[in-house]
Amino acid sequence: MARLLEMHAVSTAGDAAVAVALAGTLFFQVPTGDARGQVAQFLALTMLPFAVVAPLIGPFLDHYRRGRRWAIGGTVAFRAGCCLVLAQAVGTDSPTLFLAALGVLVASKAYGVTKASAVPRVLPTGYSLVKGNSRLGLTGTAAAAVSAPIAVLLSLLGSAWVLYYAFALFGAATVLAILLPPHVDSSAGEEQVDLADLRSGRSGRAAGLGGVVVGALRCNAGLRFLSGFLVMYMAFLLRDRPFDGWEDRTSLLLALVVGAAGLGNTVGTGLAAVLRSRRPEVTVVVVLLVDVTMVVVAAVAYSLPTAVALGLTVGICQSLGKLSLDALIQRDVPEVVRTSVFARAETLIQLSWVLGGFLGIALPLSPTRLSLGIAAGLLLVWTAYVVRGMVRLRRRAS
Repeated sequence: MARLLEMHAVSTAGDAAVAVALAGTLFFQVPTGDARGQVAQFLALTMLPFAVVAPLIGPFLDHYRRGRRWAIGGTVAFRAGCCLVLAQAVGTDSPTLFLAALGVLVASKAYGVTKASAVPRVLPTGYSLVKGNSRLGLTGTAAAAVSAPIAVLLSLLGSAWVLYYAFALFGAATVLAILLPPHVDSSAGEEQVDLADLRSGRSGRAAGLGGVVVGALRCNAGLRFLSGFLVMYMAFLLRDRPFDGWEDRTSLLLALVVGAAGLGNTVGTGLAAVLRSRRPEVTVVVVLLVDVTMVVVAAVAYSLPTAVALGLTVGICQSLGKLSLDALIQRDVPEVVRTSVFARAETLIQLSWVLGGFLGIALPLSPTRLSLGIAAGLLLVWTAYVVRGMVRLRRRAS
């Protein structure tokens, strides 16, 4: 577990450096219309193969478990390569700037899936998935907090220096991934299961156990969808249409909203420790309802305080929702199929983030309330569908 934490810390530090570099290139140096158009084009082109490949990641890891360490290292090494390409493309109009940036984004999502498959294999005796993922979350937040100021200082020399710094971090993380303990690749005592089997109970081991897990997974899909939307939409909105008095401080304005989301993730991890005795199947529905309420408020009364509050709420709810899902997988899914279910669940919620990001790019920046209202409406419909399914499940259980 300590080795996985170390690798994740270095990888997250690299992500923070990339975020700083992109803030100074992709979002603030390229005209908004051109940037949104090209990002939307490449995200559309990237999303299709990712949507096809993502459902295959879990089965691939099931059949070739001895490659888990190399799969994790591959996603990190790919981000290192993209950083080199970005460093060469900074300051140019080359389309490789956007392609490499989205390559980092998608590889980061794939990293989340491959890392998730390793977590159950390295948990110390007495550790739950919730506790293990809480430690990963806090470690990542601390690493980003240390790395981001270093990246900001390097950005004074130029964005290329920040990207070379990120390349070095990802290179180190690749080595650390390959050097993870050999039992990460072990498949002893594991079986395969599909999420459809959990929902329908076709698998004997999953029968009657997976309905709540699937419901919680759907809740997390909604939470990640909103998170992806918020990141992409706000990144361009606050740059192109900053609040009054912030016209010359758009970088700081974006940092406030995105930083609020990061703070929310940390707060959510702390709240999960306080609420560990509560029912996770209730928590995961409540946080989805809170998310929906906050995005409706932001759509009706869009302002700087509501934008920051939205970022904070999304961060808290995403963290609580994911840790509640972990608790349900730990509680309701048999150990022999837990790794398989965990990897597939991570795949779906990462793909939900990409879909939300695409919507954030596709919607117009003005009128802002209309775009936020569309996102709120879609999330409302999804929430109604999820709650209806959970109520039906509860009635059947009764």
